[in-house]
Amino acid sequence: MAPPADPRARALSGRSVGTGVLIGVGVAGFVDEVVFHQLLHWHHFYDRGTSAAGLVSDGLFHAFSWTAVVVGLFVLADLHRRQATVPRRVWAGGLTGAGAFQVYDGLVHHKLLQVHQVRYGVDLLPYDVAWLVSGAVPLVVGLLLLRGPARPLADVRR
Repeated sequence: MAPPADPRARALSGRSVGTGVLIGVGVAGFVDEVVFHQLLHWHHFYDRGTSAAGLVSDGLFHAFSWTAVVVGLFVLADLHRRQATVPRRVWAGGLTGAGAFQVYDGLVHHKLLQVHQVRYGVDLLPYDVAWLVSGAVPLVVGLLLLRGPARPLADVRR
C-alpha cells in the first residue's frame, strides 16, 4: 500500500483512520460490555476479585468505551465540517479498531492475563474460537480496506 503522495491527503487519510479506530474500539467495547457483562452476565472486565470489584471495573470499561466513541465522533464531525473526511479510511479504521480490540481482548485479557474468560462453567474452546474469529474477520476486512485508494469526501463529490 503506497501512501498518498500529497502531504495533506496523507494527513487527512491518517486522521480518518485514527477516527475510525477510536469509534471502532469504543463500539466493540460497548457491545462487549452491554451484551456479555450486563445482559448475559457471562463475565466482568475484572473477574479475579470480588463482585463489587467486577462492577467497578465494568463501569470504568464502559466509561472508556463511550469516551472513545465520543472523541472519535467529535473528530469525525470536525473532519466532515472541513470536507476532509476520507470515508473509506474511516470504515477501515473502524473495522480494524473493532477487530483489533476483540482479538486483543481474547488473547491478552482472556488467555495471557486471565482477568476474565468469555464464559465460565463450559468448555471454553468453542467460545474462544468464536470470540477470536469475530475479531479477526473485521480486522482483516479493515486492513484490506486500507490497501485501496484514499480520497477525501470533498474530492469524491467533484
